[in-house]
Amino acid sequence: MTNLKDKIAIVTGASSGIGYETALLFAKKGAKLIVSARRQEQLDELVEKIKNAGGTAVAIAGDIKDQATAQQLVEAAVSNFGGLHIAFNNAGTMGEMGPTPDISSAGWDNTIATNLSSAFYSAKHQIPAMLESGSGSIIFTSTFVGYTAGMPGTIAYSAAKSGLVGLTQSLAVEYGSHGIRVNALMLGGVNTPMGRAFADTPEAMEFVKGLHAMKRISEPEEIAQSALYLASDASSFTTGTAMLVDGGVSINRT
Repeated sequence: MTNLKDKIAIVTGASSGIGYETALLFAKKGAKLIVSARRQEQLDELVEKIKNAGGTAVAIAGDIKDQATAQQLVEAAVSNFGGLHIAFNNAGTMGEMGPTPDISSAGWDNTIATNLSSAFYSAKHQIPAMLESGSGSIIFTSTFVGYTAGMPGTIAYSAAKSGLVGLTQSLAVEYGSHGIRVNALMLGGVNTPMGRAFADTPEAMEFVKGLHAMKRISEPEEIAQSALYLASDASSFTTGTAMLVDGGVSINRT
């Protein structure tokens, strides 16, 4: 059921962390990939690794805040492989952090643009291609922050990531009858460069681990497995969900 043979997928934020591991997994399961991030060199290394393992991928560097990048990725999927079935819209940023009165307008705008507006632009261009292909699965990377719990100093990040839930639900209702499923992954702590930048001392990391019921944070490969579930026919009756993949941080009080 998790076979992606003959499926065509876009993965953003693919140069490291969750996007990188998800691209490798999707390719291993048979998908043909368009991978994107801002760093061309890391994307080229990823494509080389996928091809050496017998997979197929094309790298396109660009800033996902730019609507032209979202359009370019879809056009590349169609021109290189003939369509689009899966989009893992994963690129994001913690953005400017600190007390709300200290957050700059530029910091707010950049965080909203990177995490939320980019998701809208991506879906706007992905949906017509999926309609042409006859079905599709769109996946957004979100978080428990601003959804099941608030955290001080994260006002822009919380607003942007919780906004993805509303986007997910609206798209799921609008296109469910057309065979397009839309879901969001609500993550806890993940061992990625962004996660390590948030918990940047051993003491901070131990504190973050302790917030989770499982008393640890996840590895990117674990999140990739959840993305695979939503991308594949294993989740054929799953749409409009804010799916917690958070190690129990949302329910933990110990």
